[in-house]
Amino acid sequence: MSIEGPVRQVPLVLQVSERFRTQIESGAWPRGSRIPGENQLATELGVSRGTVREALRSLSLTGLLEPRVGDGTYVRATNEISGVLVRDELSASLTHVLDARAGIEAAAARLAAQRPDPDSLAALSAALESRAAAGDLDAFVAADAEFHRGVVVASGNPLLLRLYDAIAEVLTESIHQTATMPEDHRILDAHVDVLEAIRAGDPEAASHASYALIETIKTETRQDRDHQARSEGSGQ
Repeated sequence: MSIEGPVRQVPLVLQVSERFRTQIESGAWPRGSRIPGENQLATELGVSRGTVREALRSLSLTGLLEPRVGDGTYVRATNEISGVLVRDELSASLTHVLDARAGIEAAAARLAAQRPDPDSLAALSAALESRAAAGDLDAFVAADAEFHRGVVVASGNPLLLRLYDAIAEVLTESIHQTATMPEDHRILDAHVDVLEAIRAGDPEAASHASYALIETIKTETRQDRDHQARSEGSGQ
C-alpha cells in the first residue's frame, strides 16, 4: 500500500531565504559586498520586513551573511561550508589552511599522474603562464588559484573537486596571504615540479612535489614575516 504524505506549502521565510541564497550563489551579490536594506528587499519581493529579517537571519546563522551594526549586511561566503569555516574562525590559522591544501592537492596530484590528461596538462601550463604574466597581485592570485584548482580537476575525481570548490574561498585567501611579487624562484620551481611530475605519469613524485610546494610556501611566508617583524622592531 502506498501512502502519500500531506502536501505542505513551503513557508514564506524559506522561500525568501532561498531567493537570497540564489543571489549569493549566482554572484549577483558578490562576496564582500553589502546587500540591499531590509526595506528595499521587502518592497521588491512584496513581503513584510519581518519576513525579510528572518530570512536574512537564517543565512547569517549559516555564515553566508554578516550583519554589521550601523552599516548593513554583507556577503561573507558563497556556500555553507566556507560560511561555517569563517563563522567559527576555523580558518584563522594560515598553517592549518596550508596543511589542508597540502592533503587535498597531494591526493589530487597523485591521481592526476596516474592518468595524465593532455587537456588538463595544457590548462596547468596556461595557468603557469598566466602567473608569470600577471601584472598585479590580484591577477597573480587568480592565476595561482586556477593552477591549484587545475591540479584537482586533473585528478578526475568529481568528489574531490566538489570538496575543493566548497572551501575555495578559504583556500584562495591563503594564496592571497602568502603571494609575493616578484615571486621567489623556489616557489615557481616547486609549481613546475608538480606539473612535470604529473606530465611524467609519476604518482609518487607528483604527490611529493605537491607537499613540497606547500612546505616551500610555508617556509617563505615564515621568513618574510620574521624579516618584517625585525624591520618593524629596528624602526622603533
